[in-house]
Amino acid sequence: MPNPNRGACGFQSSEFEQEYERPSKSEAKRESDALQKLGAVLVEAPRDRVKRVPMPEDVLEAILMCQTITNHEGRRRQMQFVGKKMRTLDEEEVAIIQRAIDSWKGASKSETAALHALERRREKLLADDTALTVLMAEHPHLDVQHLRTLIRNARKEQLESKPPKAYREIFQILKDINKPVAKSEDDEDGIEDDLDEHDDK
Repeated sequence: MPNPNRGACGFQSSEFEQEYERPSKSEAKRESDALQKLGAVLVEAPRDRVKRVPMPEDVLEAILMCQTITNHEGRRRQMQFVGKKMRTLDEEEVAIIQRAIDSWKGASKSETAALHALERRREKLLADDTALTVLMAEHPHLDVQHLRTLIRNARKEQLESKPPKAYREIFQILKDINKPVAKSEDDEDGIEDDLDEHDDK
């Protein structure tokens, strides 16, 4: 009598399960979605940053091409192509790209922290006259009379709800004296844009 647990060839179907283990459909879908999202992050990132990320040339070309497409449908199709290219990467290549993206996040946090530190110092200058004395001791080359005028005008702007012209100029001075040597103009513009958003609120 045939064994009901055996297949047509007389082998148990479970005997080959371990040999042919494959990711489940849902797991494969999650991996595909994750790679698609990683590609989308690269497409939305600044072009010069993307060019510095180690990756195969064909993947980089697909991403850079997608950045240049403004037509919605064309961009959608290119994004699908980017996702297809991302799925050709091996685990190590994906890990390298992920580390590069993580380093961008770290840089952004650092820039935000620097922005907040400058804002706190500006507030201290407006609230406490001794803060200007401390600042001048640290940076004696600054024009103390000009700074006093700016502080006085910034206080007046706040009291009278006027546009924060002096308020922003104080920040610009603080930013210039705290500017890292290697900081790029793009990063400075980004901080100033962030400041404008803070001031406009």
